[in-house]
Amino acid sequence: MTLLYSFLFIIIIAGALGILYVYNYNKLQHSKTKIDHSESLIDESLRNKYDFLLKIDTFIQNELNKKTFFNDLEKIKDENISNFDLDRKLKEYENILDQIKLDNSKLQDNKEFKHLINDLKNIDEKLQAVKSYYNKYTSELNDTIRAFPSNIVARIIIKIIKFKFQFIIRI
Repeated sequence: MTLLYSFLFIIIIAGALGILYVYNYNKLQHSKTKIDHSESLIDESLRNKYDFLLKIDTFIQNELNKKTFFNDLEKIKDENISNFDLDRKLKEYENILDQIKLDNSKLQDNKEFKHLINDLKNIDEKLQAVKSYYNKYTSELNDTIRAFPSNIVARIIIKIIKFKFQFIIRI
């Protein structure tokens, strides 16, 4: 009879550990999914911002009858840079745009230009919101990985992935 109770106790403990493992695994995957989603939103917002800056540059060229103010903006598309670097470069062009706007009263009075600038500000607001969303879930994932039961689950997952990767390489 004690053997039966011992066996039942082991099954209950194993089941509880299994449930804890699945719960923590799902929590890690949820955070990872949120991060991936926010990265795609950041990428989309940066592409929209890039396109709008090109549109604004074309508008300025037509309005002021001058060559482009954004010299290497079109070359950015061909470069292989991270979203962080792209955001930084686009911010530099946005600063140039602000200076152009201050230097040319003709542009300040133009309704279409004001509309383009307003759309660019909306894209920037969305980008800032998505960055905040990304930072929130990245911090949550890092905190979860550092917490007690989840750090064990994360280590197990990493070991399984390494094992599968080594197995695939051997084949």
